[in-house]
Amino acid sequence: MSSMQPNFSANATFVRPATFFISGFSNVPHAKYYYMFLSLVYVVTVLGNSFIMCIIYLARRLRTAKYIAVFHLALSDLCGSSALIPKVIDTFLFEHQVVSYEACLANMFFVYHFMNLQSLTLLVLAYDRLVAICFPLRYHAIVTKPAMFLIIGVMWMLSVTFFSVLVSLLNRLSLCRSNVIDSYFCDHALIYRLACNDNSINILIGKISFGLLICTPLILIIITYFCIFLALLKITHGADRIKAIKTCTSHLILVTISYLPLISNHIASITTPFHPNTRLLNNSLTQTIPPMLNPIIYTLKTEEVMQSIKELYKRRKVNTNIERRMKCSWRNSKQKLQV
Repeated sequence: MSSMQPNFSANATFVRPATFFISGFSNVPHAKYYYMFLSLVYVVTVLGNSFIMCIIYLARRLRTAKYIAVFHLALSDLCGSSALIPKVIDTFLFEHQVVSYEACLANMFFVYHFMNLQSLTLLVLAYDRLVAICFPLRYHAIVTKPAMFLIIGVMWMLSVTFFSVLVSLLNRLSLCRSNVIDSYFCDHALIYRLACNDNSINILIGKISFGLLICTPLILIIITYFCIFLALLKITHGADRIKAIKTCTSHLILVTISYLPLISNHIASITTPFHPNTRLLNNSLTQTIPPMLNPIIYTLKTEEVMQSIKELYKRRKVNTNIERRMKCSWRNSKQKLQV
């Protein structure tokens, strides 16, 4: 919206917009259909991740260190999608594109924070598979519940600290070029580019952020699976090797759908001139589709989860039958007393 004049509060040396204008999907044709699609994605994401968290909470066999990490991945997916999708729909479908400076920075923090937690949790699950396959006899001594809670706690502290610094450093910028953000959320890179003063620190921390979010966890996961591959070569029995590989398939699929689109988009944006609408659609899909697919993949591809669902269903069925019998016997006894 180029005709819109920025609402600035400024003195001679420093300029800060009171509001930002999120312009991302304004020029996308038939965008309302895309918002309907995002609504469906969000509903499936909420139901799927809530379902997997409930199964892990209720099933005794899933109360292990590994499934604490899976529970945390589902929680991160749910919170990350909740920070992004409802805001996108509200911004563009209901035309609430003007957002306050403080609300914009808060939205940025939560989107990046939960994206980072998703990435780091996939790394933790890779570590779990490494210990399970390379050190099977010591697995239960190394990967314990207290150790997993400690790892997740450290992840939260590091992520909150890093992204608090990333967001806070924007406050030192004089944003005098414009108040229009050509994205679907408050994108860090697009905001620091609006600065008229030195933004070199923000550029540096943006690059560190990309490394922290994507590159470092992905490199460590690749190294982890290289070690797993070497360990699998030492397994003599083919059946044992196939069984070990099956325990990794769901995690490998999650890693592929989480990292491959992001890396592909990043490489394509550098090497190929993208239409702005294509770039926005690709970026939004890479952020919203993996959290929807993660619980579906873990439910369908993990034997322990499927077995737990069957056991919970049977237990519920048995309990229902017992309740019916008790009601019937109570009614019969009541009728006998009346006679």
